[in-house]
Amino acid sequence: MRHLVISPRAIQVVNKSIDLFHHHGFHTIGIDRIVKESQIPKATFYHYFHSKERFIEICLTVQKERLKEKVVSIADYDQGAGVMDKLKALYLLHTDLEGLYYLLFKAIFETKLTYPKAYQIAVRYRTWLLNEIYSQLIKLKTDVSFQDAKLFLYMIEGAIIQLLDANKVGERERLLDYYLNALAKLEMLS
Repeated sequence: MRHLVISPRAIQVVNKSIDLFHHHGFHTIGIDRIVKESQIPKATFYHYFHSKERFIEICLTVQKERLKEKVVSIADYDQGAGVMDKLKALYLLHTDLEGLYYLLFKAIFETKLTYPKAYQIAVRYRTWLLNEIYSQLIKLKTDVSFQDAKLFLYMIEGAIIQLLDANKVGERERLLDYYLNALAKLEMLS
């Protein structure tokens, strides 16, 4: 999607809808609910966004860009933090069920068949994140494989799934500690 320019009123509708999609899913929230919650006429919605599919793409693009900014600030600009701290921050950012990644994660499962362009936005972010994780891991251990980065991403996604089960809330940090301790041991061996 080209550079996105949205009016302030339209961004209010996007922000409200991101919250609705986040908590209720893409299929249960329709245009009628969006316009009611956003307090805009349906014609205004279609003037801004043209279709629900295009609207979902815009919502996911906005969410993806916000998340990328946070990842870049962790990975590139937090000079005082070590690699382990950056990996931990990336993990915590992405496993927060009220955070930015959850909507993109949800989109991978909910949009593939009905909104394929929106699905691609989520998948492209996931690929970008995988490369960011790899770039951090390689700073820690030069012979790290891309499979290690995939394992870290799978750990993030597994933690999200576990967090959806109310009985597994404490597992998030335990899983991260286990992975980071294993990485630290590998670093000492090299």
